[in-house]
Amino acid sequence: MEEKQKTTIVLFSGDYDKAMAAYIIANGAAAYDHEVTIFHTFWGLNALRKDEPIKVQKNFMEKLFGWMMPRGADRMGLSRMNFGGLGTKMIKEIIKKHNAMPLPALIDLAKEQDIKLVACQMTVDLLGLKEEEIMEGVEFAGVAAYLGDAAEGRVNLFI
Repeated sequence: MEEKQKTTIVLFSGDYDKAMAAYIIANGAAAYDHEVTIFHTFWGLNALRKDEPIKVQKNFMEKLFGWMMPRGADRMGLSRMNFGGLGTKMIKEIIKKHNAMPLPALIDLAKEQDIKLVACQMTVDLLGLKEEEIMEGVEFAGVAAYLGDAAEGRVNLFI
């Protein structure tokens, strides 16, 4: 029996379009029967944040980071031509018009395809995020876990 090919993606960016590209590639690889891991670190963690505010105990700096970062994939801005959020609204309308999947739906599809979604534990701690603020179905791990997956991967991407 042939061993599954493995694909790993580091999602570092908190931009809607870059996160969308990462999830399109991940879902495509899973559809081709790859074992896929997306390792979310720094601003890429915003794609995994729950949309609704979660009451958790935080110090001032943790509250400040939480307030400044978008809560959830649908609130992330574009990398270019954002224009204070207007560009993001425009691209979402174009996505809808073309019956393409928006980022939150791509994340749901990734979960359905058993794509391993990993939140970098060190970055979660640095940014003052709490596990309760991260969506269900996400693993928390360090860089060693990612490197273990990446070492076996044929495709390794950094977005």
